[in-house]
Amino acid sequence: MTISPLSSREEEVVQSRLLQPLEWFLFGEDPQAGLEKLQQGSASSQLCGRVFKEGETVYSCRDCAIDPTCVLCMDCFQDSVHKGHRYKMHASSGGGFCDCGDLEAWKTGPCCSKHDPGKDSCEGQITEEELLDDECVLEPGLHERAQKLFQVLLRYATDLLVWEESYELAAELQPRVKEDTYYCVLYNDEHHSYDHVIYTLQRSVQCDHSEAHTHTALIDKEGRRAVKRGKLRSCQQAKDLIRSHSEHISLQPLRVEILHSAVMAHQSFAMRLGAWFQQIIGYSVGFRQVFCQVALEPSSEGDQPSLISRLMLHDSRLYKGARKFIHELIFCSLLMETEYKRRFAIEFTKHYKQLQKDYTLDDHERSISITALSVQIFTVPTLARQLIEEGNVIKVIVDTVMELLSEHLDANHRFHFQGYNSDKFFRIQVIFHDLRYILISKPSVWTEELRTQFLEGFRVFLGLLHCMQGMEEVKRQFGQHIEVEPEWEAGFSIQRQLRHILVMFQDWCSSDETVLLLSFRECHRALMRCNNQPFQSEATDYYMCKHILHVSPYKVSQEPVSIHLPISRALAGLYVQLCYTGAVKRLHEFLDPSCDFTWFAEHPLRCVVLAAQVSAEMWRRNGLSLVSQVYYYHDVKCRDEMFDKDVIMLQIAASKMDPNHFIMLILQRFELFDVFNGSLASKDQELLKQWNRLTEEMLYLLIIIVGERYVPGISHVTKEDVTMREVIHLLCIQPMAHSSLVKGLPENSHETGLETVIPKVATFKKPGVSGHGLYEVKKECLPEFNPFFFHYSKSQHSKAEDAQKKRRTQEGSDKALRPPVPPPFCPAFSSIVHLLCCDILIHILRRVLQRAVEDRATYWTEAMIQRSLHLIGQGLLEEKAQLGASTVEQVTFDFSLKARTIGSEHRKSVFHLLSKMTALPSLEAQKDMIKWTLQMFEMVKCLREKSSPAASMSVEQTKPEEIVPDKDKAERKRKAEAAKLHRQKIMAQMSAMQKNFIESHKMLYDNMPESSQGDCAMELGELCVAVGPQRGSTPAEREVLTCILCQEEQEVQARSPAMVLTACVQRSTVLTQCRGKTLANNETMYPLFMPPDLAVGTHTGSCGHVMHATCWQKYFEAVQNTTRNRLHAELIIDLENGEYMCPLCKSLCNTVVPLIPLEPLTLNYENAELVGQLLTLPRWIQILSARIKGLKSYLLIFFRRKYSDSIAEMLVVCATTVHRVGLQTGPNELCPAVPVMSWNTCAFTIQAIENLLQEEDKTLFGSLQNRQLAGLKAVVQFSATQRLKSSQAVIQKHFTDMLGALLPTMSSESTPSILEVDFFHLLVGLVLAIPALYQEEAVDLQPSAVSSAYNHLYILHLVTMAHMVQVLLSSTDDTAVFGGEEGEAERAAAESIVFLSRLCVLLSRLRSDVSGSSVADRVRRGVTPFLRCAALFFNCLTGVPPPEELSSTTVTSQGQMEALCSYLALPCDVFQLFQEHRGTVFPLLQRWCGHPAVTKALKGEMQTISYPRKRNRLIELPEDYSALLNQASHFQCPNSTDDERKHPTLCLFCGTILCSQSTCCHSQLDGEEVGACTAHAATCGAGVGMFLRIRECEMVLMASKTRGSTYPAPYLDDYGETDPQLGRGNPLHLCPERYRKLHQLWQQHCILEEIARSLEVVNVMFAFEWQML
Repeated sequence: MTISPLSSREEEVVQSRLLQPLEWFLFGEDPQAGLEKLQQGSASSQLCGRVFKEGETVYSCRDCAIDPTCVLCMDCFQDSVHKGHRYKMHASSGGGFCDCGDLEAWKTGPCCSKHDPGKDSCEGQITEEELLDDECVLEPGLHERAQKLFQVLLRYATDLLVWEESYELAAELQPRVKEDTYYCVLYNDEHHSYDHVIYTLQRSVQCDHSEAHTHTALIDKEGRRAVKRGKLRSCQQAKDLIRSHSEHISLQPLRVEILHSAVMAHQSFAMRLGAWFQQIIGYSVGFRQVFCQVALEPSSEGDQPSLISRLMLHDSRLYKGARKFIHELIFCSLLMETEYKRRFAIEFTKHYKQLQKDYTLDDHERSISITALSVQIFTVPTLARQLIEEGNVIKVIVDTVMELLSEHLDANHRFHFQGYNSDKFFRIQVIFHDLRYILISKPSVWTEELRTQFLEGFRVFLGLLHCMQGMEEVKRQFGQHIEVEPEWEAGFSIQRQLRHILVMFQDWCSSDETVLLLSFRECHRALMRCNNQPFQSEATDYYMCKHILHVSPYKVSQEPVSIHLPISRALAGLYVQLCYTGAVKRLHEFLDPSCDFTWFAEHPLRCVVLAAQVSAEMWRRNGLSLVSQVYYYHDVKCRDEMFDKDVIMLQIAASKMDPNHFIMLILQRFELFDVFNGSLASKDQELLKQWNRLTEEMLYLLIIIVGERYVPGISHVTKEDVTMREVIHLLCIQPMAHSSLVKGLPENSHETGLETVIPKVATFKKPGVSGHGLYEVKKECLPEFNPFFFHYSKSQHSKAEDAQKKRRTQEGSDKALRPPVPPPFCPAFSSIVHLLCCDILIHILRRVLQRAVEDRATYWTEAMIQRSLHLIGQGLLEEKAQLGASTVEQVTFDFSLKARTIGSEHRKSVFHLLSKMTALPSLEAQKDMIKWTLQMFEMVKCLREKSSPAASMSVEQTKPEEIVPDKDKAERKRKAEAAKLHRQKIMAQMSAMQKNFIESHKMLYDNMPESSQGDCAMELGELCVAVGPQRGSTPAEREVLTCILCQEEQEVQARSPAMVLTACVQRSTVLTQCRGKTLANNETMYPLFMPPDLAVGTHTGSCGHVMHATCWQKYFEAVQNTTRNRLHAELIIDLENGEYMCPLCKSLCNTVVPLIPLEPLTLNYENAELVGQLLTLPRWIQILSARIKGLKSYLLIFFRRKYSDSIAEMLVVCATTVHRVGLQTGPNELCPAVPVMSWNTCAFTIQAIENLLQEEDKTLFGSLQNRQLAGLKAVVQFSATQRLKSSQAVIQKHFTDMLGALLPTMSSESTPSILEVDFFHLLVGLVLAIPALYQEEAVDLQPSAVSSAYNHLYILHLVTMAHMVQVLLSSTDDTAVFGGEEGEAERAAAESIVFLSRLCVLLSRLRSDVSGSSVADRVRRGVTPFLRCAALFFNCLTGVPPPEELSSTTVTSQGQMEALCSYLALPCDVFQLFQEHRGTVFPLLQRWCGHPAVTKALKGEMQTISYPRKRNRLIELPEDYSALLNQASHFQCPNSTDDERKHPTLCLFCGTILCSQSTCCHSQLDGEEVGACTAHAATCGAGVGMFLRIRECEMVLMASKTRGSTYPAPYLDDYGETDPQLGRGNPLHLCPERYRKLHQLWQQHCILEEIARSLEVVNVMFAFEWQML
């Protein structure tokens, strides 16, 4: 057996010599026959059991899955009922398997249609009898043989896989002929990088780079590889070298072993047996059960564990390939059989601690560790319960964690993580997942055994929490700043892992009353045992308002304090569960009634005070670590088991204590007792600021304790109510996307119920072409808004407050943000409300309000007043609610009475102080709130006095209410008057300026009356002709433009310094008719003749911004200098190719187009008419031929300079860029193809624009944006002028060659047939080149206006006729009807004649023949795009305005065709051209149609293009994204057969699926190695690509080899959001608007621009190698 992958021949030998004898032995006969017998007797498996590869898409059903780990593979999902449910999809990390058919994993629909046993047995319930029957399916002989064979083979495989280097082969395994050959085997590890290993191999075993790369790739994939074969000594040398070289690079050497060739052969065979076992097991359930039996059988040698245990325990020392082999065997055998899965689970739990210890020392990822199997075992509810009962798995898991973390315990037996190893720590944390898996589904029935074992597990878990209680305490730093930031992340990462586990433990406890009470007792005992941060001094008495508090002093600002209090918080959670379930009534049976709840609140209160002091900046010197801890303490990721539980604990204490004592305790711990007790004054501003901040925080805490009741158990609310309130408060900040809402809610191991809640509280606004869908809170939910919602961060609080005030102002309401009416407390907590009416609180409120009334600036803040008003509002609302529910005598809550009476003798009661505050200017912002509070006082007073509140309220209200509107009205009226006066003033100024202008420009206005007369307008209407002797005049416009860089204005003139437009030249396949075809430069036709399939064109686009040429040159040099110094700027800008960003709009540009003024041309129409009588088409052709013949003698041409030097220079700059980019060659301004490429880019740009307008159904004129129009005009004028910078002889030669395509008399052998030319490119070339014929020696002659008119007219006529013939020849659908069995030549001739005769029929207007008229229509349709392009071209060239019909949407297509023809001086029916020029055209027709290429085309031997050309669109995408994922799951890489993760990537231009980011599909492009997408884009999109990465659900835009960017995919979920990387996993659907936008991005040639913009925004530090995609 060799060690490299087997060839097919070797595979056959292995089958015939090694595996087939085994099968013969197993079946005792021909394996085929035995197999057929076997399959008749056994049923197929109900479980799917497909093992997932990394990156494979898996589905989970949110409605039916028992827990989120239950998943389906793609095929089962497509065939299941869950497809119509709320499913989620995500990429597997590899190693799991499909749960289809597992009855315990799904509430409904456990099987897909493929694995549904319901067809055979009733309702899919498999009974135990059936399972037992299954065991007996094998006949005894077969069973026995299978057992023997499996035993031998599995032991053989196990022995060889757990092989150590020092072992000797057993005698029977030794080869007959002993070889002295060894292998040096290198193993994979995660310490050394690819480059390290390649470097080491090159140095150690003398191989070249590519060989070392291959070795390394295979080592990474398989886990090991033999890198040298030879004698023992040479292998030993190689081993030493590898170790020493790798030690230089990394601290650890690579793992290398020397194995005898016989051992390697046996190991390879053992690995090969893995696939064979899977195949055999798959044949029958009987075989599977025999295999499981053998694997789990305890060893006969006594001390050895079972074979499967040996393999498991050795797992961390095995290499990747062997691990995969074992895991796959376990998946397809032990995990597919219920009974054996149970036995395996017990075995797994037995070795659990050892396996986890090995895993923490292992350096391989978890996905290929045996420990990853825990998810398959622990998540099965029945198994989990059984493991708790029989193996106390909770204790096993927690003990494992404790043992692994024991090194981090300090002297007080608390964790301290300073200097921990992050990798090892991460591996230990993974163990917490197993605890979550075990607790995922709580039991519905408790047995006594389960209770005992669960409580034992819980006790051990409390031991873990005990080590966390009070860990990593902090002490406030005085004097200097802390030197070393203490470690805090480790503690919080454990806290985050425990969040869900704590909730799950509480869920389990609450499902059984006895367990709940016993676990509360355990938790209470654990808390009593805690000794963290004890009191240092004895309890003393504190006095305030005649109340005495007896408590020990403790200053958070001076003594140690810890933020970690998991036991206190667990106790709070359990207490709430007791209240919720009603078990609190029995609590006295389990606990000593005298237990002190005050003490329970002590540590949580310290924690809250710590957060308040950090907020008051008292702990600044303790550094960032403390700020971060406090941040996470409140953050959504941790708060539900930290801050929220501390609040609950304080509420528990408040419900048990005297309210005055409770508030005194809070004042004491906030270190504000003296501030509120005496008249403590201080000059220290810093100290005053701290007191104010602490007072704010203390009042806020009281608001929270009294007002936060949305916890099931504290008040009668449901979990849905809680979520609803959270959502309302999040949406009160601002409208939010669904994903932002999910992030703002605490993660829950179960569903949060968000979907059911959202529609009740919010309305959904759909997204546009960008952005995402947003939820806005419903108006009726706004009264629930609480400005002091306890989950708001500071910034959220101020945003929400501003948003709500703004909204109320818009609605015309007051700005008072009233406290909402809370739900009433449950009986156990009902006494908390008395905090509001206790003496101490009234005292605090009076103190705060009094400071404000006295207006001593440093002693109060507006925030304090705001909080006080909120508290007063809470008290009044509570009193109002109680008075409304029962009689005045029964109500003991007397907040309003105390607020009115205490201190009233000095007019310093709360009520009096409030009344005084209405007049304070410094509290203008709170005026509305104070007013509302006073109104509430009146209302409560009325309720107490039983008078009708309405009457007295109306008296109270009318006064202020009436005054306010009057005031407002007056204010509004005053503002309106002022605005009116301002408008009048401006209008007067404007009319004065107008008069002034008319005075100073009288000349202009004198001519106005005549020019506006009717006959002139008519004349203009007649002269909407751009070509020929009737050509309209060019409107004489002065074009004055402003340079965007220097802001100076300049008129565009021929002799002035040049002004330029930014432009981007790029190759394009937008119009191609044969995608994937590339143009070879050695084709003789191109670039002079553009093939009609427009395979690759050169497009020049502009953003329309103008600069002086000199300004641009300075800017460009500056960009080059700065960019060279910028990190990774070369990713965005390719300096070598002259790229830069437009200074104004940041579009990517690579050249500039000089602006050239239109020459105003006026024709003498009489002369033109006279010339026309003589200059007919034949005469024109004759003169042209004579001119061309006469050219031969002139070679050097000198011409008078018509344009300024800078314009001439810019012409060269632009022309060379177009030439360089279009032909992908080096810059060469003397190349003869330079002028041709200028004409080509002009033609192609016009065609692209016409195509875009046609597709978007826009009018030909008047629809383009100004920038597009300016860019197009500039390109046409540049192309027309460019010839002046080229040798005239070259241009004359080009003209002659081009004319040869139309006039066969001038053609040469290389001239293409009329089927092989794009006639619009030809038209542009001929029109722009013909002036060169008029050049004479040393004289710069221009053709006269009349000559130009006739040149244009006849060129257009000739080209149009040739194009019509081309269209007719190409419409091949019915030309092949004629012709029988004659020989080739006769048949071709006959077809040509038929064609000509048909043409004659058409031309002589014989319309009787129906097919004739339909052909005529087809020709008209085919020729329309050409005419539209010609109209755009002549419009930009001559500036003659087009007829109105071409810019109107209401004109019919017939009317538009006629307008086109009249504008181009063509007859209304284009076929009349053939009539007009009959004599000239018929000889030409015969020559055109006699070309060999035409003959070929008519025979169907040559591909022709049909007209009008088909429009390119992006491919059709399926509406549902899972269809694309399905397509990707069946994708097979063409170049590799392994099961490694692939990245199927879809080209949106042509629909090809490519294997991206994978070395298997790399290819060479221009001598450089590139990935599949880059190589594909080079041929499919001329370097530009638009790809959809299917598994990642994101787009990739590419332009050139080195540039690309990601872009959101056009798929949205139901909430209007994209989902890159399938992070959220919601079902996705195609958004047509976004896909259309992508299409436009491509059609408008904006992909390059989009990439540059995104790279500019996301400035990456490390360049991504786009060429490897």
